[in-house]
Amino acid sequence: MAKQEMFKGASSIIFKRAEQLRERMTEAECLLWEELRNKKFPVKFRRQHPLGKYIADFYSHKLKLVIELDGNIHLKPEVNACDKIREDVIRSFGLTVIRFTNEEVIYNMEVVLSKISTLVDDFLSNKKD
Repeated sequence: MAKQEMFKGASSIIFKRAEQLRERMTEAECLLWEELRNKKFPVKFRRQHPLGKYIADFYSHKLKLVIELDGNIHLKPEVNACDKIREDVIRSFGLTVIRFTNEEVIYNMEVVLSKISTLVDDFLSNKKD
């Protein structure tokens, strides 16, 4: 049951798609993954993680945190509308979603890491209370 909780009932098709996405990550995803996996944070992150019928770019189960990276296509109104629905569903799982643009990751990694670090620190300090 714990695995089911972590993946929010994702189907085998979604798992296969996530596997394919891990093989073809964008430049921004690769850059952020290098930072997230290098133990800069005291929590584990997963990449291309199935959540129900969606796939999160990055996910920390301990933090219940989803990190999404958006390319220029997310500026299109129809894609943005789908993103809103997707985010609402993911939030309904009790998860927090934070979004960054690809450009933020590529050109301002320090700011991105600082925002993630603040969320991690807030979570861990609240956990101790």
